[in-house]
Amino acid sequence: MTNDYIQALTIAGNDSDGSAGMPADLHSFFCRNVYGMGLITSAVSGNSYTIEAAHIIPIDFIEQQFKTLAKDFHIRASKTGMLANDDVINVVADNYQKVDFGPLVVDPVIITKHGSMLLEQSAYETFREKLLPLATVLTPNFYEAQKLTELALDTPEEIAKGARTLQKLGAKNVMLKGRHDDASQAEVTDYVLLENGDSFTLTESYIHTNRVNGTGDTLSAVIAAELAKGNDVATAIKIAKKFVHEAIAHPIEVGHQFGPINHWAAAKKLPD
Repeated sequence: MTNDYIQALTIAGNDSDGSAGMPADLHSFFCRNVYGMGLITSAVSGNSYTIEAAHIIPIDFIEQQFKTLAKDFHIRASKTGMLANDDVINVVADNYQKVDFGPLVVDPVIITKHGSMLLEQSAYETFREKLLPLATVLTPNFYEAQKLTELALDTPEEIAKGARTLQKLGAKNVMLKGRHDDASQAEVTDYVLLENGDSFTLTESYIHTNRVNGTGDTLSAVIAAELAKGNDVATAIKIAKKFVHEAIAHPIEVGHQFGPINHWAAAKKLPD
């Protein structure tokens, strides 16, 4: 039957080198046996060394993509990635509420894994007020969680408080990703707070590699794929955590400097 095959959507920017953004999301959907669609918000001209140019998709075109997809497909879950400015965040938040594209996984993409701000302050505030409350699952990295909660997140108690703070801002389920920029650390632990109040942690060994492009994209995309298949949030998050770990643990040599993670290896370790 038409539209019986499970479909998921990424609302994100395109990275021309294929390592992050929409390409990483689509790799992840494919590996989890879900048909992936892409609603593009921006595009960058980049390689393993650097990003040399960027382009934001016109707002009316972003809006049209929502309308066009909604006319035809049964999208069962979605995720967001890079939303570059106020206008993009507003059009995505407004239009997501007009369609039925399933539960939404929000990967904030506001601060890099090394602590550099990606959005201007006004766009950050728009994200916090308009998009965050739409999140079925929110997946901030350590620095994004610090910014969003205004907490240092130095202790387990403060991390739990931070997750509760994000729920009060509107996110139903929160996955606070652990810090992973300390070369001396042995493990990375993520904290998960579910909508019903249950919580748990997920820990994997820390892998020293510069092949980590697209880790956050992949994590949120796998969660979306598993939600599209009907898995509960806790199961989706656990699968995504393991998938990303395996993809980092078995690097592939693509590019000369900062490379992608290995979706093929993760797919072999975690067959659908």
